[in-house]
Amino acid sequence: MKQQLLSPLALAALTVLSMSARAQSLSDLYDAARQYDAAFQSAKSQYQATMAVSEEADQQILPTVNLSVTGSNGQVNVIESSPNRSYTNQGISMSASQPLYRPGNIATYRQGKKQIDVAQAAIQTAEQDLIVRTSQAYFDVLNAQDTLTFVQAQKTAVAEQLASAKRNFEVGTATITDTREAQARFDLVVAQEIAAENDLRVKNLALNQLVGRSNTTPKPLASIDLPNLLPDNVNTWIQQALDGHPSLKQLKATAEIARLEVEKAKAGHKPTLDMTASYGYTENINGTAISASTSKSAVGVVGLSFNLPLFSGFYTQNRIKETLALAEKASSDLEAAQRNISQATRAAFFGVLSGLGQVKALQAAETSSQSALDANKLGYQVGVRINIDVLNSQSQLFQTKRDLAKARYDVLVGGLKLRQANGSLKAEDLQSVNTLLAK
Repeated sequence: MKQQLLSPLALAALTVLSMSARAQSLSDLYDAARQYDAAFQSAKSQYQATMAVSEEADQQILPTVNLSVTGSNGQVNVIESSPNRSYTNQGISMSASQPLYRPGNIATYRQGKKQIDVAQAAIQTAEQDLIVRTSQAYFDVLNAQDTLTFVQAQKTAVAEQLASAKRNFEVGTATITDTREAQARFDLVVAQEIAAENDLRVKNLALNQLVGRSNTTPKPLASIDLPNLLPDNVNTWIQQALDGHPSLKQLKATAEIARLEVEKAKAGHKPTLDMTASYGYTENINGTAISASTSKSAVGVVGLSFNLPLFSGFYTQNRIKETLALAEKASSDLEAAQRNISQATRAAFFGVLSGLGQVKALQAAETSSQSALDANKLGYQVGVRINIDVLNSQSQLFQTKRDLAKARYDVLVGGLKLRQANGSLKAEDLQSVNTLLAK
């Protein structure tokens, strides 16, 4: 009886092993998702655009140079004495300007450099989000596969119990009640199998859409103990989050940009000083409209341009008030984010610890459920247990196996979410998960 009960699980294991040659690891599917996922591609484009904007800020402190070329032809029609004549005017000029003292430009330049920190933090956040989404979809498929496997194994066991109940009823050693109970249990597990098959189909479609492939086959998790959570101190995780979380880096850069915006607003009261230079060459062939003499001229000028704002209709004063309020808002947003990240890290940490505890408890429950099933089968053979007792023990064992597998997946995904919560998640962290997958 035991050999017949475990044969569906053994058959499922052999099927998984036969598929391992074409199965993909978590890292493989993450690499595919990086190339295909639209949300991540959008984040990459935004990163490139922000980097370009940061480079545009160099224009605020570098010189500007302009070149101008002009040319014209004219016709003079004299009414009385002199004959008609035509003339040509040609000119070329070049001008340059170098800011010497422009506080607003300096602040804009520094803001542009801070945009680099914003862009880097944003793309890092997008990468972490993609890692978690890929991992969740990966283990959702494995969980759906396990659920279907266990339901099919239970279906086989219930079918055997149903056949046994029918035979016993025919020979008169069992009542019709045993047969009907077995039949009801079989009908129920058939419905569960249909639902499990559909759930697996949906989970596979979600993973395929995420990575841009068809018929993806995740490698199953090996039957080994999960590693302990290190470091095992929640305060260490929280401190790492406060020191290097990309969202905090982004908000710190945003707060600094807001502070520089205040400096730009205050610069509206300050003077500006630029160094200017220009050179122009003009040639008039056959004169101009009012003169018939040919002339050539070249003019070069170097100077300083000074500007002092006197009154702008209270615009500058109101602009300063606005930027001060926005800077205070950015500071408050940063403080709120620090609190939220600390809380999220703490919750994720204890979630992983709880998951590891559940895995150990379910491992013990699996052993106990197997012992209970063996005892019920022995009792059924000697007549002290009935068919429904054996079916209930089988259901409990299959449910425990399924819950244990899901608990393992939740711990692995929870570990990645913990690193996402404290901002330390990297693609290299997937390698530690890959080592736990079947070879």
